Order: sequence, then structure tokens, then C-alpha cells
Amino acid sequence: MRIEPLTCAIGAELMGVNLADAVHDDALFAEIKAALLKYKVVFLRGQDITRAEHVAFAHRFGQLEDHPVTGSDPENPGLVQIYKSPEQPNDRYENSWHADGTWRESPSMGAVLRCVECPPVGGDTMWANMALAYEKLPQHIKDLIAPLRARHSIECTFGAAMPAEKRLALKAQYPDAEHPVVRTHPETGEKVLFVNGFATHFTNFHTPANVRVGQDFTRGASDLLQYLISQAAIPEYQVRWRWRPNDIAIWDNRVTQHYAVMDYPPCHRKMERAGIIGTPTF
Repeated sequence: MRIEPLTCAIGAELMGVNLADAVHDDALFAEIKAALLKYKVVFLRGQDITRAEHVAFAHRFGQLEDHPVTGSDPENPGLVQIYKSPEQPNDRYENSWHADGTWRESPSMGAVLRCVECPPVGGDTMWANMALAYEKLPQHIKDLIAPLRARHSIECTFGAAMPAEKRLALKAQYPDAEHPVVRTHPETGEKVLFVNGFATHFTNFHTPANVRVGQDFTRGASDLLQYLISQAAIPEYQVRWRWRPNDIAIWDNRVTQHYAVMDYPPCHRKMERAGIIGTPTF
């Protein structure tokens, strides 16, 4: 296996690898996982594998998860089908910088994403290194956010466009989750800035140390949260991948955020993602 880093901050392309082989080859899988932990997201081109092989490879990292809003392949549970088409001209607004499933008590560990069909130009995906984003924060911000926790919601993101009854049912099934603003990566020990587009508010900001009078609370906490969320948009922390059919991206969801760029005219963009169940953040 050859590894070619793509930026100084995040991302590498793996060459000379067939993921179907890694389903049964422990040494090859270990090499791929080591590269993933080092580079946060890794890419492979020309992976003409079956859906069953896709799922089997992802399953080596752990159990797979379905998504309550986006449909899965009925023959391969856990293989979520993210399909955009010309017949869905309005289904293009929803993206933001995010880590998958932080509205769960146990956010996703990672994912294996395969491009089935993509526009000839446009439709790239970007990833950001949130360990580097934390490292580069000013020290006084690190001190301020060290004890903070934040709520993450599926209701006000995926549920926002739903009728009220369906939205409230979704919230009942997936109540808002609470996570530390600074998470420790369970395998590398890195400190990670762990707020994204699913985060709605801090749960323990309103203390005498942070608030002079009650009026400070809403504006002060909101401004700080938006500042932290905005760190993913800094180009020096990012890598951008231009898709071809049968490309695969594998990312560590515990230390990255990603953004699917919707800059293409209405056309087919078909991606299939096997998401891996993670562990609680505290």
C-alpha cells in the first residue's frame, strides 16, 4: 500500500489497495486503520466492489447503523443511500459542516462512503481536522470551553422541514444528546473541538464565572458557539475531494467534520455510506 498525503492538515490517498481484500486480510486492514487514525480521512479510487463487500469492510470497524431519515439498501442493512436527482430540485439546502450522528448519545465512529454516480463537475466533499482546529484556538478560549457541554439535535436539523407531528415523533425517538465541547479521542488521545451544525446551545454556560447579568447569557453563549462552529470552515484545516465513480472515502467521525458541496445543477449524485456505531463521549 502506498500513501500520498493530500494536504498538510488532513487527508491521504491510499494506492495499490483493493478494499475487498481487506475484508479478510487482517494485516492490510490494520494498515488502513493506522492510516485513518493518522490522516483522519483516506481516499481510494477505482474500488469496483459490491454492496456486500462495502458493508463487510465497514463492519470490520464495528457494528453499522441505519439512519432514521435517509433510507438504506433493504438487502444490506446499514448501507445508507444518499441519492440526489433532477427530480428533487429542492432537496439541496440541508448541508452544513457536521459530524455524523452527534444527535445520538453515541455518535458515529466513522463511515465508509462510496461514489456510485456523480456530476461531471461539482459535488465535491470537504473534510476538516477538528483536532487541529482545537489546537489552534487561543488559550483563553480553550480555558473557557474546557468545562462546557453542548446539546445536539436531530429535531431542529433533519426534523425542521417535517410536519410538526412527525418532527415531534422524531424528537421523542431521538431526544437531544449532550456532549463535551472538547472531546478526547478514545484511540489517539487528541483533544477535539466537538461542536458542529447539530449543536444548538451550551447546557452549562450560565454560571457566575461567565454571566454578569442574565442578559449576557443568550448573546454570550450564542456568539461563542457560532465562533466554535465556524472553525471547520477555515481552509488550512481542510481537504477537498473531487469524486469519480467507485471512489471511496473512509473518515474518522470522532475527529473530523465534513461538508458535501452542492454547487452542481440538478442531476444525479448517488452516494452509499456505511456508518459505524460509535461510543458515548462521556
